[in-house]
Amino acid sequence: METLVMVIGLMAVTVACVALGERWKLPYPILMLLASAGIACIPWLPTLEIDHELILPLFLPPLLFATAQRTDWSVFVTRWPTLLVLAVCLTAVTAGAVAGATLLLVPGIAVPLALMLGAMVAPPDPVAVEAVAGPAKMPRRLLSMLQTEGLFNDAVAIVLFSAALSALTGTGTLGLGIAADFVIGAVIAVAIGFLLGFLYRVTGRVLTSTAARTAMSVVVPFAAYILAEELRASGVIAVVVTALETKRRARAEDSEARISRATFWDVATLLVTGIAFGLLGMQLREVVVEEGWGVLDYLPVAALICVLVIGIRVVAMLVIRPVARLDAGEVLGWRDSVVLTWCGMRGLATLALALAVPSSSVTGADASYRNLVVVVACTVLLVTLVPPGLGLGRLLKLLGRQDDGSIAEAEVQELSLRARAAAMEAIRERFEESEELSDRELAALKGRFSGLNRELDTATRAMAALTPEGQQPDPELRRKVEEKVERRAKGRELMATAQTVGLDAARGEVLQARSERGVDPEAADQVLRQLDLMMLASPPRVRGGR
Repeated sequence: METLVMVIGLMAVTVACVALGERWKLPYPILMLLASAGIACIPWLPTLEIDHELILPLFLPPLLFATAQRTDWSVFVTRWPTLLVLAVCLTAVTAGAVAGATLLLVPGIAVPLALMLGAMVAPPDPVAVEAVAGPAKMPRRLLSMLQTEGLFNDAVAIVLFSAALSALTGTGTLGLGIAADFVIGAVIAVAIGFLLGFLYRVTGRVLTSTAARTAMSVVVPFAAYILAEELRASGVIAVVVTALETKRRARAEDSEARISRATFWDVATLLVTGIAFGLLGMQLREVVVEEGWGVLDYLPVAALICVLVIGIRVVAMLVIRPVARLDAGEVLGWRDSVVLTWCGMRGLATLALALAVPSSSVTGADASYRNLVVVVACTVLLVTLVPPGLGLGRLLKLLGRQDDGSIAEAEVQELSLRARAAAMEAIRERFEESEELSDRELAALKGRFSGLNRELDTATRAMAALTPEGQQPDPELRRKVEEKVERRAKGRELMATAQTVGLDAARGEVLQARSERGVDPEAADQVLRQLDLMMLASPPRVRGGR
């Protein structure tokens, strides 16, 4: 019961942090980190323990899946050289440099434990950056680059962490074979992602229940991660590829399932992140209780590691700036380079890896070093998240890089026009050889797809008003009324058919545009959501028929 109470309590703290963040215009991950530090100071709280082997499978798959679904393959195709340097090379270099510095600063620490620390603090986190960037009004193109970088750098960090953990526990060795294992594991993981993406599409066509489809989207990321890990492949890459494939294979008619999934994953992201931060606070409390004032001895090492981590990112961004590219071949300017350097925030991956360090497998002299590793990782997380997160808005304003929303609005408007044109073209083709729809009715449809949402006239009420109450209607008048009502009813059916045809075409056009180079997936998702809501607001015969 204590475990359940703690989990519910952490969820409640998460909700409170989100509410305060919206009110104070602060990123909720920062408030959650500070709240977890406060939780660590409460002595009477029970300890919430989770097997270290379950930490990564529990926390990484859902958050990576939710984040990856906000991007598209076209983004990776456009930026792959830059992302390869940031996600793979920079992560590996940072991990190696931190491991080397730890060996120099802490004599006697085991090499695998030092490498585990390097892997913990190496990868910036896409979830933290996204939450921080929203209130700060970061340009979408920069946020998209940070998101895509964060999706794959976790894979490199986890491979290094797992190899070091195997060496520490005596089940493996460290060597150059790590690179070969990573490449082989990545290939297997990609294959798993494509396979599960295909199965997701097939299953989605069989299932008719929206709840079942939403549940399937919950099962898939965990299945991808566990299957990949069992085959000694990269679970992170498998989850990301699965997410990209499920999004790429989306169908226009799945409006209700799309909205249901999006709502669920918004909630899941908040709660899972909150529980992870709460667990970190409890982990810190255990270290403090065990070490006492000796924890202060770790702070000089932690400070030097923080300087090293930040310095490596600064140098890396200076080196890649001349060759880095954004959308449509746009060169990375120095202001954008400063923003990307500033946003090297650590988050969930660092949290999960710090929590995944097994206390039972680290014995003897390495036990105190294990506490040092956890303290240093948490210090890096604090230093790279809190000050940059609080100062990002001021930095963007100083550099003149705050997004006023005009670019996103223009992209949404352009996609909306494409959707509207596709809808009207489909309607014209459907009624090409028929005069069943008048110009007025076509104009009404055009207005609906422009967002006006006009309601059709209620002919029956209007006609009924022609007959005074308590009198029998004139037969001729009644015949005319019935004819007019019948025409109106037929017009309604035709409008319903036209609306279905138009909405299907519009959604199909947006889904196609989402995969095109230069199109912001977030803008496409925004337009698609509006079209989905229009479909759900339509009469049942529109949603259910063709």
